[in-house]
Amino acid sequence: MEGVGVGEFGSILLMQGFNGLSVFSVLVLMALGLAIIFGQMGVINMAHGEFLTIGAYTTFVLSHLTTTYLPSAQPYYFLVAIIVAFVLGGLVGYAVEYLLIRHLYKRPLDSLLATWGLSLVMQQMFRSTFGAKEVSATLPDWLLGSWQPSGTVDIPLNGLFVMVITLLLTCLVALFMYRSRSGLRMRATTQNRVMAGAVGINTAQVDRMTFALGCGIAGVAGAAFTTIGSTGPTSGSLYIVDAFLTVVFGGAQSLLGTLASAFSIAQANSTLEFFITGSSAKVITLLAIIVILMIRPQGLFSSKVRK
Repeated sequence: MEGVGVGEFGSILLMQGFNGLSVFSVLVLMALGLAIIFGQMGVINMAHGEFLTIGAYTTFVLSHLTTTYLPSAQPYYFLVAIIVAFVLGGLVGYAVEYLLIRHLYKRPLDSLLATWGLSLVMQQMFRSTFGAKEVSATLPDWLLGSWQPSGTVDIPLNGLFVMVITLLLTCLVALFMYRSRSGLRMRATTQNRVMAGAVGINTAQVDRMTFALGCGIAGVAGAAFTTIGSTGPTSGSLYIVDAFLTVVFGGAQSLLGTLASAFSIAQANSTLEFFITGSSAKVITLLAIIVILMIRPQGLFSSKVRK
């Protein structure tokens, strides 16, 4: 810290704060789908990280195909990859719910073990298909480089793009949940499944679409992940603990809680890393969350649900 002026110190803190926002964006994209599945359905999906990996590998495959066979479309493929990752993640999630998850409702321990086994199976499938080595997508030129608002502040463009995607997707999910008939059915099923079924809502179909939506959002998270890191068979599993922590800390059924939790965790971790080591910063952040959850076990925000 010696020899660092006040202006430089402020610039460093500003960039650390932006790094925290980048981590916040990744956590939100990962936790948003998990909040829908865990918060709305009560299913502990340990394979959620693998749906992130599906989105990341989808982006890599489209990058390779575009670079090899249609290089003129290389500047535009990434936007298409985001949509394809969402659709593919949602379709796989729909199939998983129909073949596995629907038999495990009201059996949280069994769902945890089954989805953990599913995650191992999916990791091996990735390893057999793409190999054990990590791969990276070729990013469009407009995602490379950085934005310099001042001479001492350097903000990567890929981080800005991930933040924009996060903001857009969060707004779309909020509109879907609170301004659409499908979102109304989803919330009605959560609050009172028996009554929802009595008024004609197909609760089984609602569950299936809810799980597919959560998995599709994880696919988008995987596409965004390729802008900041390389992809391997276990890439998604590295984020599953942080994603669950974000959802539980914010309040399992609260979209606002997920955002507040991700922001708090990311900023605290990023700021502490400037003063101490990364592992120590992680430990302090986790200890603070544990203390808060002991005082407020329902999380930062809680939704009233009829039992």
